[in-house]
Amino acid sequence: MSINYAPTGKFGKWDGILDWLQMLSGVSLILFMWCHMLLVSSVVISPKVMDAIAYFFESTRMAQIGGPLIFMVFLMHFLLAARKIPFRVEGQKTIWHHARMLRHGDTWLWLIQVISAMIILVMGSTHMWVVLTDLPISAVKSAARIQSGFWAIFYLILLPLVELHVGIGLYRIGVKWGFVRDTDRPKFKRSENILTLMFVVIGLVTLARFWFLNVQ
Repeated sequence: MSINYAPTGKFGKWDGILDWLQMLSGVSLILFMWCHMLLVSSVVISPKVMDAIAYFFESTRMAQIGGPLIFMVFLMHFLLAARKIPFRVEGQKTIWHHARMLRHGDTWLWLIQVISAMIILVMGSTHMWVVLTDLPISAVKSAARIQSGFWAIFYLILLPLVELHVGIGLYRIGVKWGFVRDTDRPKFKRSENILTLMFVVIGLVTLARFWFLNVQ
């Protein structure tokens, strides 16, 4: 009796390509988030510095073109990652059961990344829509939005979620693609935790500066 096997080589090749695209889009978003945080935090130095940076990006059309482009990369990255997320109840129960049974730290990190990704998808899309449909960006306009109250709470939730997601993502990319050896995992994880905490602190200081900025 002969057994016919389905050709898996082609599917395996495409899966590898999609994994590469997921990694590249993830790295691009990580770099963008770090640069974005540093540029917005320039308001701590002076609102005029932030306005000057915003004017540069808008006068060169980088904000008008780059903003939608980043949004497209953001959605593409989510769709690529969603291939491996169980959306059915049965699959979710299995994942939680295996996580509790294995008691492996990296498995829990993946679950945290998945949960944070779902929240960031909604909140991040909302943030980008509000900013890109209300150009030009200015320190006073951003401060007025945050001082409304709702947006301050919104960003206090979004900020740590994004930095946590970025930190775990960078760690998992390093491990998955062999940039971080098994013996270096604890050291790399500690360094990444410090970096994540640093950006959270920068974000909180920036939010505080917006909150107390005179918008009159």
